[in-house]
Amino acid sequence: MKLITRITPLLLAASLHAADNVPPAGFTALFNGKDLTGWVPVNVASDTYTVRDGMIIISGVPTGYMRTEKMHENFIIECDWRHMKSGGNSGVFIWGDGIPAKGTGYTRGIEVQVLDEGYNAKGKNEWYTCQGDLFPIWGATMTPWGRISNGGKGNRSFPIEDRTKPSPEWNHYHIECNNGEIHHSINGKEVTVAKNCVPRKGFIALESEGAECHFKNIYLKELPPTGATPEQTANPYTGFHAMFDGKSLAGWKTPDDVKPWWSANGSHFISKAGKEGHNKELWSEKEYGDFELIADFRLANKPEKKPLALVLPDGTEAKNDDGTRKMVEVLDGGDSGIFLRGDTKAQINITCKTIGSGEIYGYRVDKATPDAQRANFVPTERADNPPGKWNRFHITMKDDRLTVMLNDKTVLKNVQLPGLAAKGSLGLQHHGDAVEFANLFIRELP
Repeated sequence: MKLITRITPLLLAASLHAADNVPPAGFTALFNGKDLTGWVPVNVASDTYTVRDGMIIISGVPTGYMRTEKMHENFIIECDWRHMKSGGNSGVFIWGDGIPAKGTGYTRGIEVQVLDEGYNAKGKNEWYTCQGDLFPIWGATMTPWGRISNGGKGNRSFPIEDRTKPSPEWNHYHIECNNGEIHHSINGKEVTVAKNCVPRKGFIALESEGAECHFKNIYLKELPPTGATPEQTANPYTGFHAMFDGKSLAGWKTPDDVKPWWSANGSHFISKAGKEGHNKELWSEKEYGDFELIADFRLANKPEKKPLALVLPDGTEAKNDDGTRKMVEVLDGGDSGIFLRGDTKAQINITCKTIGSGEIYGYRVDKATPDAQRANFVPTERADNPPGKWNRFHITMKDDRLTVMLNDKTVLKNVQLPGLAAKGSLGLQHHGDAVEFANLFIRELP
């Protein structure tokens, strides 16, 4: 299928040969050549994105992304990029969300590949190329157009011609994004097209993926809106900021007996399995009052069948005829939790029990809790993904009232936690099992 060129040779010539940091006619600078004004580092360290000699320098460590402050619907973006070593990897994200997709370090959206040819010999791979592929990531969708990956069966638009130059030469991208379509030109010629993109309104972002990459001459021309619906619009996650930098445990208390059990790995916090690590919790240095928290988690133990106590909807544990606890065999991948306001009683449980994660364990089992209220602390449904898969909590704490969403389902709603302090640290539980937390983003509420 022939690709239709949508931009004039005159416009391409102007953008290809313009002086550094001087936008072509009709364009504005997305990068001022001096600092990162207008950009928001999302889940990376302070030195992942820096500015030098009129360029954005991406270290590649940790993996993550930096997005624009504003969302955009229809636009043309131009940029120059180069990799500083053979095989370097990066990308330009189109129409992304404000925080990463569940369990990943990257946003949902459409990626424009920025990959050096040393990563893969040209034409040798049916799944990706190094020549400016367009493809949906982490829940985004699109219709590939023209030359399609995997012999026409894949979800990527492959370029009709190899046009990128190898490291450390500069390459020029011209990306037109309009009404859910993307037309991508490399070094002066259109080579890839994507249609029916969702989202089709969102942030523009630059990817950090393990290698040093440089960007300069990043220009934007807004095009008339075409009425993207809420379903076609990215989630801005306004006001949320990351609770870790992807490289260290900065911002968390790490006494000598706790530090060996926790580590940072890009977008993830990892707790190492081991009985000796039981109760070696990781607490935030900052205390929080009212907030919304996004927290992804994955039980990393190898799942094994194990008998666990059967909790009834009324919050009591089922009994056998002889009065002993009734057990149910489940596929168990471990146990953990999130503590609220410095209180281990206020634990949002992460568990493989039949009631699912989201239980407020300390309040449910407390003998002082009236029997009529015990059911309040039991999830209304089991919303967990299977052990080993990623899950996402969206937790809202306002005064002494708690609402918990798990994988987009409300499992606790406006539950009162009597006696909870007005402010305190957030804690990640170490129950002796291997657990991974990712994408801890918090928004403090007034």
